[in-house]
Amino acid sequence: MTNPEKSPENSTEKSAEKSAERRPEEYRSHQWYGTDGLRSFSHRARTRQLGYLPEEHLGKPVIAILNTWSDINPCHVHLRDRAQAVKRGVWQAGGYPLEFPVSTLSETFQKPTPMLYRNMLAMETEELLRSYPVDGAVLMGGCDKSTPALLMGAASVDLPTVFVPAGPMLPGHWRNEVLGSGTDMWKYWDDKRAGLIGDCEMQELESGLARSPGHCMTMGTASTLTAAAEALGVTVPGASSIPAVDSGHDRMAAASGLRIVELVRRDRKLSEILTAEAFEDAVTTVLGLGGSTNAVIHLIAMAGRAGVPLTLDDFDRIARTVPVLANVRPGGQTYLMEDFHFAGGLPGFLSRITDLLHLDRPTVSYDTMREQLDGALVHNDAVIRTRENPVAKEGGVAVLRGNICPDGAVIKHIAAEPHLLRHTGPAVVFDDYRTMQRTINDPSLGITADSVLVLRNSGPKGGPGMPEYGMLPIPDHLLKQGVRDMVRISDARMSGTSYGACVLHIAPESYIGGPLALVRTGDSITLDVEARTLHLDVDDEELQRRRAAWTPPPERYERGYGALYNEQITQADTGCDFAFLARPGTVPDPYAG
Repeated sequence: MTNPEKSPENSTEKSAEKSAERRPEEYRSHQWYGTDGLRSFSHRARTRQLGYLPEEHLGKPVIAILNTWSDINPCHVHLRDRAQAVKRGVWQAGGYPLEFPVSTLSETFQKPTPMLYRNMLAMETEELLRSYPVDGAVLMGGCDKSTPALLMGAASVDLPTVFVPAGPMLPGHWRNEVLGSGTDMWKYWDDKRAGLIGDCEMQELESGLARSPGHCMTMGTASTLTAAAEALGVTVPGASSIPAVDSGHDRMAAASGLRIVELVRRDRKLSEILTAEAFEDAVTTVLGLGGSTNAVIHLIAMAGRAGVPLTLDDFDRIARTVPVLANVRPGGQTYLMEDFHFAGGLPGFLSRITDLLHLDRPTVSYDTMREQLDGALVHNDAVIRTRENPVAKEGGVAVLRGNICPDGAVIKHIAAEPHLLRHTGPAVVFDDYRTMQRTINDPSLGITADSVLVLRNSGPKGGPGMPEYGMLPIPDHLLKQGVRDMVRISDARMSGTSYGACVLHIAPESYIGGPLALVRTGDSITLDVEARTLHLDVDDEELQRRRAAWTPPPERYERGYGALYNEQITQADTGCDFAFLARPGTVPDPYAG
């Protein structure tokens, strides 16, 4: 059975606190509300204008609830209601909740990619928390980029913080199939292109693929990053896998509201949680879950905001020590996030790798991760495997280096066909995604199953925003022959729900003159995942000639946010943060008088 003391709604009762409670005049919000000056008089008067009595807020912890709810974000459409549960918990604990709408990053609808706007939400989060009378924050997100964006911004402010994951949607259904959002979209779209199913089946799939609020229920980027947040210790225990429409999700939200008030009273800041040990454990978790390659970029960026150095080499080092135990699609073969949740969720999963974790670090609910995992159990060994029967013996992401990617690249090798993990083939090069879409089925390209499909100008600057183009489509004629995987390389990302022998995040990107820009159709490329190498089989003298002839493409943006993005964005291996946000330095609190 699950230990009831470790359920999300009970996590506040068992927390051991070492520090004394602060006096109300020590709260940050006291500068706005509690002094004798004109400004405090005005702030109190305007709070009366909002309809609040003095005893409802004066001297109480002020809690900002940052809500990424939106009508166009199906992953977060339920967060408007969940915010009320958070407020309920805050009121019960004696705090004063204030809900703030912030940017929604809808993976489905926002173009060219919400990755372009991750740093904008991070900026909004940071500046909102700094500029208002806020003592602590509850961050509400889950769809891919919202989790890192919110935590990056909050880390830069360093207030007591709790993260509330949006939760996975219910499993999809079509005829006699259980569907995984994203993963089965790619699968059945290829079946349609191969002529195996038709328009009627696709119309049925449209209604069966995503059938409730919540983010993707595969181990895609959303589930990977909310699990990483829980492993970091910034959620209440077990929060990351609760299905979005489960009543337990409502209780978890209320428990988070209760918890944040206590954190403010004890002044347990986010920097006490986001330690180097916590990030190592988050990397271990992501790799052991067979999680999304996108987590590599986001965790490096989040760690940078917390002042923790984290590199691709750390991922590769840790990957060699942790087995993949989560049998959840697409890295696993069968199960989805609801299965994972009822098999024990992240606490159960972590209980099987405790020897690989730093157990004496604090979380938002306990003084140590050891206490948080005490009593955690796995209820289904088929979903969360034992160490003796792993999905894979090593972590689910491999870091590659070579003359195409001197600063690194990644591949989710557990989601690729094994025969392609050591492969040499001729390159077929596409200069941009639109050209690829238009010409991928052109017979004159001579694409075979041995070809290496190459996409460039799709990185942080070239994309722009590094879109999820990396799972390049297999030509129709090969699909009809039964080919379902090929080696594909790019400076783009791919959805965490995607699969295949896709080499991603090549750094430096081709748009700024990285070696990928020098590849030509017909060049031989060798991938060797075991050796962790990706090599362009062209001699150095020829590459120097090509480099001398290369000319940079025109800038993507002449003005606006895009121009700021283009000026400040860093490369994939360093997290794609803005340089002026990632650098160290202090920002003073505003003067509220």
